[in-house]
Amino acid sequence: MGGQGVVACGELIAIAASYEDKFCRAFPMYGSARRGAPVLAFAQIGDESEATRSMIYYPEYLLVLDPLMPEQMEITQGLKTKGVIVYNTTKTTGEASDLFKKALRTMAVIDATGIAVEIIDRPIPNTVMLGAFAKATRLLKMESIFKAIDKRFPERLAEPNKKAAQAGYDRVVVEEL
Repeated sequence: MGGQGVVACGELIAIAASYEDKFCRAFPMYGSARRGAPVLAFAQIGDESEATRSMIYYPEYLLVLDPLMPEQMEITQGLKTKGVIVYNTTKTTGEASDLFKKALRTMAVIDATGIAVEIIDRPIPNTVMLGAFAKATRLLKMESIFKAIDKRFPERLAEPNKKAAQAGYDRVVVEEL
């Protein structure tokens, strides 16, 4: 849902990928124009010849920033079989896996909102989720995520957000299924 940093999260993934000389494109898709409405952000890392500016219909990775969303709607439609989910929740990996009706390769869970409140004093889980994504997928290095945060945020916000990303990396529970 809006207000959790979904769009910034997608942008940060793209920026971090660019620091690793990977082609990446990020773009948002908004629901109704109000705070709290569903927001999707897409980040595509891969071959430039496969790049698109449309919704990614068959993702391999799914980051779920809103803990309630999987209980309110089906969000795994199109997720590739043996995909990876990184989920902001206080649930265990087993409890979380039961919510999703897909055969997954990896389930990663983290209380990203709780960590964000603890470290940046705001319930915006995006940078915590970036660290969790880095560990769960091994697609990006933390060094690149830190550089992306430095580029995207003013210094006074960058430092706590880098600490939040590191906490995400350190505290995420990743289970190979």
